[in-house]
Amino acid sequence: MRAIPPSMIEELGAWNNGKGIDLEAWISCSGSFRLAVGYAEYFWPEFELIDGYIVRAGITREGLRQWENENSGNRRALEAVINHFHLIDINYHDHEKLSEDLMLRLGTILTQIHEAKLKWQFPDRPCTVSFHIPENRQQYDGYEITFWQKAHEPPKPNEKDGG
Repeated sequence: MRAIPPSMIEELGAWNNGKGIDLEAWISCSGSFRLAVGYAEYFWPEFELIDGYIVRAGITREGLRQWENENSGNRRALEAVINHFHLIDINYHDHEKLSEDLMLRLGTILTQIHEAKLKWQFPDRPCTVSFHIPENRQQYDGYEITFWQKAHEPPKPNEKDGG
């Protein structure tokens, strides 16, 4: 059984007359199929390749052109900004119940999912997936995930001359 985030232990423990409930049973009792379909957008996102950029489905070529102009041709910066999302936006209405442990758990899992999906869908285009954790860990709108292709990263100083 997966570890339950500490901030959920009390809530899950109150189920079944205090006998508790695991995460899967809790989802079965509390969730909905409509939410499950919505969450799938985060848990198995759709990506597209447009003009050499890997982007979340729904980004248009015209949108990319606007961002290119604003990022002075920096392909890494463009991919990072256009693909980023804030974890709080997944369930903003529920932000009063957030905690650091929930954000860290969710961010870690979503980072792994993005890494796996990008590697599976684009095996010839390795990517860097970044999970930003704010310095103030109670600043919940600062937790975000993004990615970019490693080919768009600037060369390291010792790579320029081949040495």
